[in-house]
Amino acid sequence: MKRLGISLPACLALALLFGATCVDSRGPQDKGARRGADRAADEFEKERRRMADGQLRAYGIRSDSVLKAMRKVPRHLFVPEEIRHLSYADRPLPIGLEQTISQPAIVAYMTEAADISKKDKVLEIGTGSGYQAAVLGEVAGEVYTIEIIPELAERSRKVLAELGYSNVFVRAGNGYLGWPEQAPFDAILVTAAPDEIPQALIDQLAVGGKMVIPVGVGDQEMVVVEKGRKGVTKRKTIPVRFVPMTGKPTP
Repeated sequence: MKRLGISLPACLALALLFGATCVDSRGPQDKGARRGADRAADEFEKERRRMADGQLRAYGIRSDSVLKAMRKVPRHLFVPEEIRHLSYADRPLPIGLEQTISQPAIVAYMTEAADISKKDKVLEIGTGSGYQAAVLGEVAGEVYTIEIIPELAERSRKVLAELGYSNVFVRAGNGYLGWPEQAPFDAILVTAAPDEIPQALIDQLAVGGKMVIPVGVGDQEMVVVEKGRKGVTKRKTIPVRFVPMTGKPTP
């Protein structure tokens, strides 16, 4: 029987057709690198579980769907490689272009506060790294996310596509304007702080929907906006610190 010294995936296909015996032709360095990558992936998974079951529960996160999403989404793939060892620390991290990826507890808090279900259409303002969008993609039906910095929009679009988030749609644009052609939205999350809540986003929120948004200059507070048939209510929750929301309120 012929022994084939080609890549394993190709060899396995030929083996099924011709009865060949496969030989792994990868060298010792290739195998060592693969084992190292596997060990790193296992360690990151353990850290994600510790983050969800330890840090996030300590912060009061109780939603099963949110905790499941936080256990699943690989935060380390949304941060620069040189700081991946900090991926599951209880802190925000720089992602370049003077932007940050939010602290995991804040991502979980905002997702839980928005009370999202699998049938919901969600708008996110401030894609950044794409991590919050990925978490939303796990708990929502469709996610539309807008990033004002084109380089970040393209970077996050690529990572989200590589991870298989076909229900997350990324646009480079002005978040103050929302995404009117896809409105109304069952939930809206804003991950940058305006000095006041943009009226366009309130208009694009569905009746019965919630918006979670940091508001303020300097001192900021998270605000949960609920839209009912009789009007809009706003409830301040926790003090936060986000990058300022940029762009213009009007076209």
